[in-house]
Amino acid sequence: MPSPSGLPLLVTGATGRVGRAVVDLLLDAGVPVRALVRRAGSAATLPTDVEVVIGDLTMPETLDAALHAVSTVFLVWTAPPQTAPAVVDRLATHAQRVVYLSAPHRTPHPFFQQPNPMAAMHAEIERLIAATGLDSTIIRPGMFASNALLWWAAAIRAGRVVRWPYGAAETAPVDDRDVAEVVARTLREDGHAGGDYVLTGPEALTQAEQVRIIGDTLHRQLAFEELSPDQFRRQSPESARPAVDMLLAAWNAATGRPAYVTATVSDLLGRPARTFRQWATDHASSFTTDPAATPTSPGGSGSPPPPGGTPTISTSSSKRRATLN
Repeated sequence: MPSPSGLPLLVTGATGRVGRAVVDLLLDAGVPVRALVRRAGSAATLPTDVEVVIGDLTMPETLDAALHAVSTVFLVWTAPPQTAPAVVDRLATHAQRVVYLSAPHRTPHPFFQQPNPMAAMHAEIERLIAATGLDSTIIRPGMFASNALLWWAAAIRAGRVVRWPYGAAETAPVDDRDVAEVVARTLREDGHAGGDYVLTGPEALTQAEQVRIIGDTLHRQLAFEELSPDQFRRQSPESARPAVDMLLAAWNAATGRPAYVTATVSDLLGRPARTFRQWATDHASSFTTDPAATPTSPGGSGSPPPPGGTPTISTSSSKRRATLN
């Protein structure tokens, strides 16, 4: 059940692209929010009416102040997995309910079933949560629409060809804002204990189609050039090869198969999920102006990728980062 009246909800990952939006949605609904941050400086992006507490998931003993007098926690895992058992034990000591941002690793679609160490970590944290007896809700977003910014925006801003592998691979990109709205609703409403929600966008689109849609919103015809897997590997730093191989395996498995699409966003929010075209229209300026050179709203297109389930790689030729939930 939601926190009793007057008690704050604890939001971890509060400055990330999902957590930051969750903070705003909860405040708009009149829910008091406590935000866990690792460094005091990062709290500058948060509204002044948020209670900020310093703590670190890698040091579970620092979490007691953040967990004092809370009953519900939004958990975004932003640390190596070694301290997860101790963190979950502390959650169970102080809280009654946790909403956990996970990934669709249980989804019976080949895109989500490729070997993935982050999926294994999510599964273990879910097991730990279940073993405590905490009421829990698991949120499983698929591919985020905002990955397009991390993958393709630099090339599009520079007027270059978008060079990418597996252009025919289909995904159903989910708008980060829809994910945040689902999280906020499950945090503040009854009836979601035991919920296990896979979130996708409303339509299956190939990667090449996503680039075309971005071009439509910019009133430009963007060129897409297919990279071979070996070309993609060669332009990636050696340290990123495991993540690169994971992405390539997922896209390869998805090629020739319809993307996995759910109606969960619509079912929970009572309105249609935002389309990729809506997302691209609302973020068109990020494909024409470098977010690093201009101010961006906290949690907006300039935010870091969501931690806790998203391997990050940088490609050496374009400095793009690729993420996969």
